[in-house]
Amino acid sequence: MKTRVLIIEPSEVIVEGLTSLLSAQTRFKVLPPLSSLDGLPERLVTGKPDVIVLNPTLASQPAQLLGEEAIPVVALVYQYVEPLVLKRYDGVIDIRDSRGVIGEMLTHVAHSPRDTASTSASYELSRRETDVLVQVARGMTNKEIADQLNVSVHTVISHRKNIMHKTGIKSVAGLTVYAILHNLIDENLL
Repeated sequence: MKTRVLIIEPSEVIVEGLTSLLSAQTRFKVLPPLSSLDGLPERLVTGKPDVIVLNPTLASQPAQLLGEEAIPVVALVYQYVEPLVLKRYDGVIDIRDSRGVIGEMLTHVAHSPRDTASTSASYELSRRETDVLVQVARGMTNKEIADQLNVSVHTVISHRKNIMHKTGIKSVAGLTVYAILHNLIDENLL
């Protein structure tokens, strides 16, 4: 059975691109998209989506949109979005992600049991991820971080991937700002 995907995005270019990308995969059925939240209640009834892909600038509280519906909502990110907002979503896909990564995320989220408590907890950085984030913000290389924390370079790379996934931030500059805003480092020490 195909996973039914509802895209809610104001940009026609992005909707067309994502629709084309997902339609090329036999496991997805893309429902007629919405350009805003207008008409969402009716579309939930008529389309019965398994997962919703939503531009997070349209809704910072996705759970409030659905009421009693237990439909997972994935944020579609192509600009900076506050990490606290992204924590409220069941998953995050970046417009720069590959076809495979996007497909796997949507399949995983659509077919995983929903538990809002574990969903929000999964976006908290572990202590070791925080340690790696601080070193990244200070401009250290993976090798330097591995040496300082007494772990392998592969472990550092794994932590960095987890940090980027959990925060939704892909650049070192963005991670540095995140570290400063969350009082993990003092900007005067950089």
